[in-house]
Amino acid sequence: MSPVIAWSIIFVLVILLAFYAVRMARRQEDGEGDMEDIGFAILQFGKAFPREAIRELHPTADGKSVFLRLHDGKTGIMRSHAKHYSCHLIKPGRVRVNGLPDAKGFSAEFLDTPKNNGEFVFKSEADAAEVSLWLLGNYVATADKDAAREGSV
Repeated sequence: MSPVIAWSIIFVLVILLAFYAVRMARRQEDGEGDMEDIGFAILQFGKAFPREAIRELHPTADGKSVFLRLHDGKTGIMRSHAKHYSCHLIKPGRVRVNGLPDAKGFSAEFLDTPKNNGEFVFKSEADAAEVSLWLLGNYVATADKDAAREGSV
C-alpha cells in the first residue's frame, strides 16, 4: 500500500472520530438518554416486566427517573445510568423515604437495589406527594400482611 493511501485512510479515520466525539458531546449537553419520552419508559419497563400492567407514571424533573404505579398496588422505578436503563419492582417494605426541604421531592434508600438510592425531585409538589404515597402504600401493605399473619397464628 502506498504511503499516500495509508495517510488518506488515517485522515478519514481521524475526521470520523472527531465527528463522533462532537456528536456524543452534543448528546450529553442536550440531555439525550433522559426519559422525557414517557412512551420510551413504558416500552422499556414492559420489556423488563411483561406481566406488570402500568396504571400511572411520574418522571422526575430531570428526566433521569420514572416511578411507575402498577395494577396491583406495586410500585416500580426506571432509572437512567449513563448508557443504560435499569428497571426494578420496589418490594414492599424495602424502601426508606425522607422528605427534602423542597417539597417537590424526597430522598429514597432502596434496601434491595442501593444503586437506585438518591434524591428525586419532581415537577410539582403533587407529583412528589403522590409517588411518596405509592411508596407508603407499599410499606403499609407489608405491615397489613404481617399483622394478618401474626393474627392467624
